[in-house]
Amino acid sequence: MKYTFVTLFPNLIEGYFKDSILKRAIDKDVIEIDYLNPRDYSKNKHFKVDDTAVGGGAGMVMNPQPLFDALDDLKCKDENVHIVFLTPVAKPFVQNDAKRLAQKSHIAFVSGRYEGIDERVIEKYADEVFSIGDYILTGGELASLIICDATSRNIEGVLGNSQSLEVESFETPLLEAPSFSKPKIYEGLSVPSEYLKGNHSKIRSLKLALSECKTKFFRPDELKRYKVTVKL
Repeated sequence: MKYTFVTLFPNLIEGYFKDSILKRAIDKDVIEIDYLNPRDYSKNKHFKVDDTAVGGGAGMVMNPQPLFDALDDLKCKDENVHIVFLTPVAKPFVQNDAKRLAQKSHIAFVSGRYEGIDERVIEKYADEVFSIGDYILTGGELASLIICDATSRNIEGVLGNSQSLEVESFETPLLEAPSFSKPKIYEGLSVPSEYLKGNHSKIRSLKLALSECKTKFFRPDELKRYKVTVKL
């Protein structure tokens, strides 16, 4: 899988891939990271990439010319690139999207800045548009990294143990059960005794019950949907 980050600030992204799981995936050539800066395509003598909003309003908007040229260049080099825009005004990104995107060969994430991107760019080039939540960030780089990370975990060879994916939250409507590590008792706090007895059937039952408890507390509507699904 190749990822291209279309961003004015590649240095905000680079550091994330210098450690841990994704660095190992790069070292093993499982994923590849590239950057494309729209400022390099600006025809403005000062290399500006933004302008005032037509129709008024506060702030500046990324204008179309640098992005049109940058994305045209990207598509000329790889016509199969899957272009994703990050914006609060889009459908929420969920785990099933991560699993589906993991089947792509090349994804480009376009990160907006200022008050956003000229809508004509999105209309012409977007294969998909995602939001990571109902809040506003200063730019799309963090959102791009979140989707890249979530997607990469579903690519074969990225995780050391692929079975990790099977027990994570969002693989079912239930949230994942609590996890515990050694020691068995720490500062008077113990792990659930059933976890220590080695009866895997009972451990699975307990984990299911704990998952239901967590879901009931944090996402009660999801638990109701899960119960209905089971009855059907």
